[in-house]
Amino acid sequence: MDSISLFNLGGKRALVTGSSRGIGFGIAAALAGAGAEVILNGRDPAALGDAASRLADDGALNVKALAFDVTSEDSVEDAIAHAETEIGPIDILVNNAGMQHRAPLEEWPLEKFRQVIDTNLTSAFIVGRAVARGMIARRHGKIINICSVMSNLARPSIAPYAASKAAIANLTRGMAVDWSKHGLNVNGIAPGYIRTELNEALLKNQEFNSWVEKRTPMGRWGDPAELGGAAIFLASEASTFVNGHILYVDGAFTATV
Repeated sequence: MDSISLFNLGGKRALVTGSSRGIGFGIAAALAGAGAEVILNGRDPAALGDAASRLADDGALNVKALAFDVTSEDSVEDAIAHAETEIGPIDILVNNAGMQHRAPLEEWPLEKFRQVIDTNLTSAFIVGRAVARGMIARRHGKIINICSVMSNLARPSIAPYAASKAAIANLTRGMAVDWSKHGLNVNGIAPGYIRTELNEALLKNQEFNSWVEKRTPMGRWGDPAELGGAAIFLASEASTFVNGHILYVDGAFTATV
């Protein structure tokens, strides 16, 4: 018996949205390290090119870049059709694209609310639906939606973000219920506080940084690379009977009061 081979992603192709930096880039690097061909996504071709070069420099053997807007149905449909015909079938999808905005809830602009929902939630539906059609036809596929500790919790000034992350957790369960009969596995990863460019302002805020370190039982922020093992597990044949599950990678943040 060779249990390690269950985690081998050789011969698989993974699309990771919002992967030019941060959590998306960390997950893409992990999947590439497990043998997958990786398709990076973002809206900035130059940033995608830089990210692809960094992965190649780190030893990734087959990296592509695909610029498209995950919130635009037309853009997504065109990009996925191009990927499936010109690059190859997508075996693994990681819906990672996301954004944050902070303000007192009574001052949140409606356009920002809609932007957060569209970027964090609607995009996962649009991209997931487009990719799932090919997976359903092939009777196999892995979809991983990036949730958050805020899928279960809330903090002042980010209620719409928390709402989007709670919704994507239940969208994950709904996708699993609808698509598991077609051979798909759909699960989520819920990161805790991770050191990324998106959180740079929080990392520099001494009071907030201290709160995170005290609130997290492990006493520190996580690194994007620490999400890689969870992503490999959920993308691989090691998780064939795991469906509709949200895996928290948060240093025990949600396990304590």
